[in-house]
Amino acid sequence: MKADELKSILIESGATVVGVGDISPALKGDIMHLKRAVSIGVKRNLNAVTVKQLIMLQKKAESYLRQKGYRFLSIPPDSDRRNGKFISRLYGLFCHKTAATCAGLGWIGKNGLLINREYGPRLSWATVLTDAPFEPDEPVVVSGCKDCDLCVKYCPSGAISGVEWSRSEPFPLLVDYKKCDEFKKTRRRFEKKPNCGVCINICPYGRQKL
Repeated sequence: MKADELKSILIESGATVVGVGDISPALKGDIMHLKRAVSIGVKRNLNAVTVKQLIMLQKKAESYLRQKGYRFLSIPPDSDRRNGKFISRLYGLFCHKTAATCAGLGWIGKNGLLINREYGPRLSWATVLTDAPFEPDEPVVVSGCKDCDLCVKYCPSGAISGVEWSRSEPFPLLVDYKKCDEFKKTRRRFEKKPNCGVCINICPYGRQKL
């Protein structure tokens, strides 16, 4: 079963990129029956408008899947962390980066962010898991960073190790987030931001899309 119709609906509704991944190797517990992930990326602004757009796109996917009689579970965008709410329990179930790599939309960069070949780390992500038997896209299995170490060199906190991700070893220590957090505490202007932004801005992938 091809996912072309759903992809077209989401792109026409404002998604920047959409892919479908076979995520069965990464599943556990009560969601093991949801073997496909619809990965949705939009241009990163890290604001309420972006969050609303991602949620709207998830609802479009849900409506499509519901009409077709398939089950689904939407994992909220990382920037939509409603702590203390029931929805916040979903964050630990599945990682948007895993969905995106399985869907062929990018790799995990040395900076720990999802790097799309066209847009770099400048996308925000949402995921819809489903039992729809979609034909999956070809996954990304190795890093495209190669010899590039700009984010390592210019990270002001020295938090980026320079290790490369691969599908065979998906959880190396890429970023020391404790160092990153400690650096933010010394810079008042970064207090309300998820990061200082250097590792995003310095990445050569996607610069032409700025």
